[in-house]
Amino acid sequence: MSMNDFFLWMSLILGFLVLVSLYRGIGGPGFLNRIVAINDIGTKSVVILVLMGLVIQRVDMFVDISLAYALLNFIGTLAAAKYLERKGAI
Repeated sequence: MSMNDFFLWMSLILGFLVLVSLYRGIGGPGFLNRIVAINDIGTKSVVILVLMGLVIQRVDMFVDISLAYALLNFIGTLAAAKYLERKGAI
């Protein structure tokens, strides 16, 4: 088993875990659980992007894309938390 196969399998496993988090994000019992699940999906997506960069051997391009996606994920989580704070749900 080569390292590319290992990275590919880890990406597939993380993809399955994204689906599990998506279930939690859709059917979560509360707003905070849904926000954490969506943030978890974003974090796993960043890791999958970097692993795909390793498989394709273009890490530099995929790291740039994953950093931009991580920044958007962080800003989205902050915006949702600020909205829920003003609404009084937290």
